[in-house]
Amino acid sequence: MTTPRALTLIVYAPALGGKDGRTVDVIHGMEKALPGLRLEWRLSAGGRPIPLPQRDAWLLESIEDGEFPIVCNGDVSSPVTVDGRERPGLLSPGGQPMFEVHAKMPLDEPVIAAAAAVLEAVAEGARAFWGHASPYGYGSEVAQQYRHSTHAPEVSPRGLPTLNLPQKLPSPEIPCFLGWLNYWSAAAARAIGFPDPSRDGELLTRARRTASGGGVVQLTDAPLDLDNPAHLDALKRAYERFPVIGGRDSP
Repeated sequence: MTTPRALTLIVYAPALGGKDGRTVDVIHGMEKALPGLRLEWRLSAGGRPIPLPQRDAWLLESIEDGEFPIVCNGDVSSPVTVDGRERPGLLSPGGQPMFEVHAKMPLDEPVIAAAAAVLEAVAEGARAFWGHASPYGYGSEVAQQYRHSTHAPEVSPRGLPTLNLPQKLPSPEIPCFLGWLNYWSAAAARAIGFPDPSRDGELLTRARRTASGGGVVQLTDAPLDLDNPAHLDALKRAYERFPVIGGRDSP
């Protein structure tokens, strides 16, 4: 259930409590946002799709230790997968355990067209603090930005700013990094100072407001490609605009 060109989506939300209905809200939201998507299969130990005739009930019963297992669309040629994971407080901003939703989809035209709506649906369903959607492999780029010691350089190999590790951030509302598509809850938007009409004109042309008062902001028209100088410059400008992201400064 993998694909060489994929979109990775991750949102960061308050930890699950028991048989938390947010898990079902996430799945329903994805299905509504991406036309034709049905996430009605689980994966066997060997990776084979198995139908889930009572998916919602199964999903709630499968929550364990703040996580839920992979559900998918059952299509091995064009897989869509989603699962929930617990992030321990030791590795989280403010020392609070978190609930992470991870989704992976083919990076094709239908997904690109619906990506902002899918990110919004997953994040709103999870009641997330913040989240992102970026081409698969983007996490390795972000990993090079993290400051692992006080002697780390101020910029990454691509000239992007150095970010503090998530556990060094004071609160979960502060996004740890920027991606291609960025979901900021109302609380996260306040924390980073977005929007400012006098400074965010360009970003606002590629932004959508969510029902909960947050927003989804798209940095580039096409999926982020850091080998494209224009895309790299757009990412650098966004980091300069929001110095609080990654715990680099106060708003």
